Amino acid sequence: MLRGYGVCNVPIVRDLGQDADMSISLKIDFVSDVACPWCAVGLYSLLQALDRLQGEVNAELHFQPFELNPDMGPEGQDLSEHLTQKYGSTAADQARIRQTITARGQEVGFAFNPDGRGRVWNTFDAHRLLAWAEGQGEGAQLRLKQALLAAYHGRAAHIADKAVLLGAVREAGLNEVAAKEVLDMDAYADKVHAVERMYQQAGVRSVPAIIINDKHLISGGQPSAVFEQALRQIAAQAAWEADE
Repeated sequence: MLRGYGVCNVPIVRDLGQDADMSISLKIDFVSDVACPWCAVGLYSLLQALDRLQGEVNAELHFQPFELNPDMGPEGQDLSEHLTQKYGSTAADQARIRQTITARGQEVGFAFNPDGRGRVWNTFDAHRLLAWAEGQGEGAQLRLKQALLAAYHGRAAHIADKAVLLGAVREAGLNEVAAKEVLDMDAYADKVHAVERMYQQAGVRSVPAIIINDKHLISGGQPSAVFEQALRQIAAQAAWEADE
């Protein structure tokens, strides 16, 4: 059990469909790394669930940093070599997992590069840009997160390269000049480190970790039906508690 968070097994205490005009607000912290393919699956699965819950749930979505490889050098590492070194997986293991991830991506509308990511890169600058994007207006952080995931997992781009990062900023419709200043000035570095420490101290060890209203945890790239059921249950409990 993570410190401060409860696993999401909340009983359904009200059928939200009975109140057509009621929409429950939920704060959703999506703790993840751009380098994580299951985070792409989990995000698009979550978005599918939220789409189905329109009118029932009003989601306030925040992307929080987690680095799978914080010590990765600027030269990166071959993906197959990295997975073998870190997890002991064989080429056959990796091929099977890649097929599974690709299939899961297709189910939720995310297209993975059929040849994989190529290399593993340091993602700290990507997290700094995501921290900056949170203050750039509604939906800005989500658009940038999607653009970064598409660049790395969809096109196998060098996700630590400044030109690639600024290309993602441009794709997200954000201010490229301001983003370049963030990268050049090492801005938001302290914030990213502080948030990472906070979640590590709370017990987050793997991603995606989806934390609802600062107390309910959903782990992993779950199917959209699982997210839908869990969010409906949490929203039902929140509605019940609001009436108490």
